[in-house]
Amino acid sequence: MNDFDFSDLKKELSSKPNILITSHRGPDGDALGSCLALYQIFKILGYQVRIVVPNAYPDFLHWLPFNDEVVEYESNTIIAQKEIDRSDLIFCLDFNDLRRTDMMQNALSDSHAKFVMIDHHQDPSDFAHYTYSVPTVSSTAQLVYEFIEVMGWMKYMTVDVAKCIYTGIVTDTGSFRFSSVDSKTHEIASHFMKLGIDQASIHQKLFDNNNPNRLKLLGYCLSDKMELIPDLHTAIISLSSEELENFFYEKGDTEGFVNYPLSIKNIIFAAFFVQFGDIVKISFRSQNQFRANDFSKRHFSGGGHINAAGGVFYGSVNDAILKFKQVLPDFKEELLSNC
Repeated sequence: MNDFDFSDLKKELSSKPNILITSHRGPDGDALGSCLALYQIFKILGYQVRIVVPNAYPDFLHWLPFNDEVVEYESNTIIAQKEIDRSDLIFCLDFNDLRRTDMMQNALSDSHAKFVMIDHHQDPSDFAHYTYSVPTVSSTAQLVYEFIEVMGWMKYMTVDVAKCIYTGIVTDTGSFRFSSVDSKTHEIASHFMKLGIDQASIHQKLFDNNNPNRLKLLGYCLSDKMELIPDLHTAIISLSSEELENFFYEKGDTEGFVNYPLSIKNIIFAAFFVQFGDIVKISFRSQNQFRANDFSKRHFSGGGHINAAGGVFYGSVNDAILKFKQVLPDFKEELLSNC
């Protein structure tokens, strides 16, 4: 991050533009934490700034500081559109292509504003006027920290800003266990502990705040819906729309389910299929150097990180799984080499 030249952006900011901060559809902890952290910094600096995200996000993120300031485009389109229209500079956090904003894509594409991308996903598109993309970094939240650092704004790092950045880091690194974690990641966490964050409380709010239906759904997935393909070191979990309804599904209930099969010995690749109407949303996770993002990009119109990616399939969940099983053997050599 420190290798980038921020001089042009500093000039842009010197004119005190109206700022909008946004994220990808279905904001996760990294996306929302990054947005709320940068929002607070700009507020302290005296900018006119708003956050607009495409749609709703899980309840376990609603405790974050200034969460009430977030406008959801899908449920508040008129207000959100006004904020987009009045913006001069739009910060796009945790995504690298406007398509990731889904229902907001056209509104953003039509905007007269300049775009700033801060992101850690591979293969960024060229929509942004200022692009700060570092795929090797653990999370966008870590990049936001480094951005604040390079811009000379570290004196504005409050406990509330730290809570948001820490949330982004801890959720996108599997609580610091993924290979993307580096010494800088731990230095940031150390800084925040010295600043006074209660990391135990944050973890409790993020991971120990389940409703009973979510745990029952997880149990059902592991006991009834998990399928192992041992010779290809792969595991599959799937849920139909009806199964979601049976467990009174709420947004965010399946967060992290895809990671559980990777705790099984010799499982390198995990896929989680969930039916929402005519669309099947798929989460992929992998171990070692098996490229989940390449698999998703080639066969399920997706992408992401090497070990964490997403995709979509238009049709039934059974047809999605059938296609998955048909193309999976093409990756046998790579799967075996990573076992």
